[in-house]
Amino acid sequence: MAAETMIIRSQSRSTTRPALLAQLVRTVRQHRLFVPGHHLLVAVSGGPDSIALLSLLHRLAPSWRLTLTVIHCNYGLRGAESDGDESFVKTFCQERRLNLIVHRPTLVNRQRSSLQATARDVRYDFMKQLAGEVGADRIVVGHTANDQAETVFMWLLRGAGMTGLAGMPYAREGGIIRPILAATREAVVTYLDQEGLTYRRDSSNEKPLYHRNRIRKELFPVLIQLAPAAVRVLQRQADLLREDEHYLEQVTRTLVSALVSRNSNSVQRVDQRAFIELPVALQRRLARSILRNYDEEGRASSLSVVESVRRLFLKEGSGARLALKQVVVTLDQGVVRFSPDAGRDRSNPIDLEQNKREVLAVSAPSMVSWSGTNQQIHVQRMTRRAVDELGRPPSQELAVFDTDRFSEPLVIRTWQAGDRLFPCGMKGKSKKLQDFFTDQKVARHGRGKVPLLVAPEGILWVVGMRQDERFVVRSGTTRCLVVSVHNWERE
Repeated sequence: MAAETMIIRSQSRSTTRPALLAQLVRTVRQHRLFVPGHHLLVAVSGGPDSIALLSLLHRLAPSWRLTLTVIHCNYGLRGAESDGDESFVKTFCQERRLNLIVHRPTLVNRQRSSLQATARDVRYDFMKQLAGEVGADRIVVGHTANDQAETVFMWLLRGAGMTGLAGMPYAREGGIIRPILAATREAVVTYLDQEGLTYRRDSSNEKPLYHRNRIRKELFPVLIQLAPAAVRVLQRQADLLREDEHYLEQVTRTLVSALVSRNSNSVQRVDQRAFIELPVALQRRLARSILRNYDEEGRASSLSVVESVRRLFLKEGSGARLALKQVVVTLDQGVVRFSPDAGRDRSNPIDLEQNKREVLAVSAPSMVSWSGTNQQIHVQRMTRRAVDELGRPPSQELAVFDTDRFSEPLVIRTWQAGDRLFPCGMKGKSKKLQDFFTDQKVARHGRGKVPLLVAPEGILWVVGMRQDERFVVRSGTTRCLVVSVHNWERE
């Protein structure tokens, strides 16, 4: 396996200053990533990007008086191939007399996270801890312009706003820096060729199991055929939007200082009228900034949650109340109050105005728990091709919708008086949901437990029972929303 995953380069070494090194120095100075005399903790997987990065920093170290410590994480997910990566990095560092620390974490898949996301979080958490222990000034990672372009494209397909489309910054919190973010992958490989350097290939990067891999292998070749400079264009767009994002974040911080009051119990208050007078873009940013204070990891809330809060601000009168995972939002006499709700544990917002009926805001991808029927409901976006490859037709446990036929936000809720749907199989005729339940012999006392997947345009699915004809997949469908339901006890 190890022999199959390594590419051997020629043993010639250039005597002139490589173009990639000059570009790295320009990036470092332009973005003030590090200065002479710094101690750098360098993340090295053994792949082309990280090997090129370490080689460049090693060349720069004498003149810049840099101290380099290398960190390699071996998750053991690819067996002998993972061990081969570790052995390769060890040899590379020994030849250059570089200090290497190998970390072998045990991965426990976190709720609502993929294995890749869990591995990334574990890696960054350990690197931040290690940087403090060894006295490193910066943590250096080897993302390139191609990684940036792929990231921007992924966020674009998810319908992200400016924050997502701004991509990865050159420097982020925790002292993490990306000195070769302006370099293309082609420039990296050219440097490795010129220097006669070997590197490893991760076989999992070739598999179409991961969303990023499919973008890289299937979409980007077509995109580059249409626009050969696509990588540079997407990178430049990210740079431009990041500057705009930085300015808007400064505006938001000023608004927080002016409009938000906070007491010692972490209760925040905002004047309703002052909020309503803001542009919608700043309303969302202000709401997201406030909510971030209540997330244990300081993460930003999803658009559906932010919109739930924004709609509460726009209500008239008093008494509106919205319970979120760690905060309760209330409207009373022109003041919106955010109060920590440590005694409750919710993963989605619940609007307690609607006669205490359960309403869960959902995004894609996500998983929500529905207590009424003791079920978990999984929501994800997929291409039509990926859905066809699943080979699973719609059933009581799986529904597939055409995402171009409805908008967001999506919610899962119980039925309400006046609800109607166009059940599949009724040739476009609508039916009151109350009558539908009667036909399906759903007892009155059980109707309030049945979850409904609902878009602004109407009910998509009476979960586990019937889809709405208006939103089903048709011959021209290209983008799908796939929703599956699982029983807790059976799982």
